[in-house]
Amino acid sequence: MTLDELLAQAEAWCAQDPDPETRAELEALIAARDEPALADRFGSRLGFGTAGLRGELGAGPNRMNRVLVAQAAAGIAAYLLKNREELLDPNGRLGVIIGFDGRINSDVFAEDSAQIFAAAGIDAWLIGRVPTPVLAFATKHWGASAGIMVTASHNPPRDNGYKVYLGGATGGSQIISPVDREIAEEIAQVAATQTFASIPKSTDFNRSGEHALHEYILATTNLIGAAPVGPQPKIVYTAMHGVGWQTTKQLFALTGIDEPAVVPEQNEPNGAFPTVAFPNPEEPGALDLAYALAREQQADLIIANDPDADRLAVAIPDLTSQEGYRRLTGDEIGLILGDRIAFGWAKAGEPASADGGRPNLACSIVSSSALGEVARHYGLGFKQTLTGFKWISKVPNLLFGYEEALGYCVDFTHTPDKDGISASLVIADLAIELHRAGSNLGEHLAELGERYGHFATGQISIRVTDLSRIGALMSQVRANPPAELCGQAVRFTDLAIGSDELPATDGVRLDLADGRRAIIRPSGTEPKLKCYLQAIGSDASNAKALLSELDAAMREVLA
Repeated sequence: MTLDELLAQAEAWCAQDPDPETRAELEALIAARDEPALADRFGSRLGFGTAGLRGELGAGPNRMNRVLVAQAAAGIAAYLLKNREELLDPNGRLGVIIGFDGRINSDVFAEDSAQIFAAAGIDAWLIGRVPTPVLAFATKHWGASAGIMVTASHNPPRDNGYKVYLGGATGGSQIISPVDREIAEEIAQVAATQTFASIPKSTDFNRSGEHALHEYILATTNLIGAAPVGPQPKIVYTAMHGVGWQTTKQLFALTGIDEPAVVPEQNEPNGAFPTVAFPNPEEPGALDLAYALAREQQADLIIANDPDADRLAVAIPDLTSQEGYRRLTGDEIGLILGDRIAFGWAKAGEPASADGGRPNLACSIVSSSALGEVARHYGLGFKQTLTGFKWISKVPNLLFGYEEALGYCVDFTHTPDKDGISASLVIADLAIELHRAGSNLGEHLAELGERYGHFATGQISIRVTDLSRIGALMSQVRANPPAELCGQAVRFTDLAIGSDELPATDGVRLDLADGRRAIIRPSGTEPKLKCYLQAIGSDASNAKALLSELDAAMREVLA
């Protein structure tokens, strides 16, 4: 695209942009005839996929802004109207529930969306600033045609996003193909034929946030038993500048769990995320303030949610660590929760599902295989899916599902997505039970290792600024896969080919002769290439040693 073509597109966009900030940004680039910056904004468009939209805030079709979001909302409305017979709510109408997190412009994007759905003749409920799990719950609870959550979850501070849940046969869970492509076609049609001003809007929509939150809390309290009696472990909590605290506070109070000590600097929603470089509990430094408060409080447990509270991080005391605490891996939390949910199912003597099938435990292919051992122990089914809860939520008769990126579904009946708040309730309840028995989560995890085998998992994450680098690395591994790693023969599998068990996906798998495993794939939500590692040892120390050796070998491959 030439500079003149870029300037023409930028001027047309500028003319319809209702946001003075992004309009001023674009006017400055036009005046400076800044070709690289204009090409970055207009040379491509943020793609709408199964994860919806996610990208940096700014002007143009390759950024998150009011124009792009309005086009998305109008495109989704057109899709719902075309498929209305399959998506009617229990009242026989099309209805959309909309929520937003604390990021910059999330409230504005949600308000614009509600107005566009309302003008299209679709009932719209704007439930306000809520955690993503509350929006997912409300979408299923009320049988809505669709749910929209304005959030970029744990992405960098300048990002925002647009996440879509679908009713009907999808049951209120995230969209998958071909729905994403069909919605993308509708969005493209809107973008080609309408301006922001010409997209009809109406203020005739509903606001019902308190009701949605109340219903979510009532349903979630049933995950645990009677209120605990006696002394409880000390808990520190951080919301990571997000929207998780108020819901967590009410849920813990209603179930009799002592109110945690909160990290004050991170407790209220703040889209600038002033204390963290990346608002993701997995990132180095993100939990530093929580560690400091935990040391001061001599806490027994740290619980952290990401900014939209659909993920859960847990840290426990560790005298060998510089911080005095160790963050559990996503797989360790998955093992603890999976065993807890399966144990509860077995203890209750739950029957088979209505169709006669066994309940299933499920995890993504990049997560630990230990969950399969839990399923075998309790006589449950076990399924592995592609990465992402859009796939895990489609597993039939799901009892518990997780992915190693700190996402856990402990109550699929009510919330068909990962939920860091309900998962934190189950973890806190277990920690209290262990505390009363003179034990703790660290000792419990060691016992689970003895029962199910000693699995160690890790991850190599390569963040890039040039997305083409990810494709180049994937092509390099496919063209020249290692025949040997750590002195072991390697079996190479290209996941892009697909199989009877799994649809095709952009990834490769390397299986070593001794049972170790590495899976390489691009991140679906961030500019990263990820490599997921697993080793199984004779004991915990042996498993960690085998994992460390594999980590070093894979870093050489990816170098």
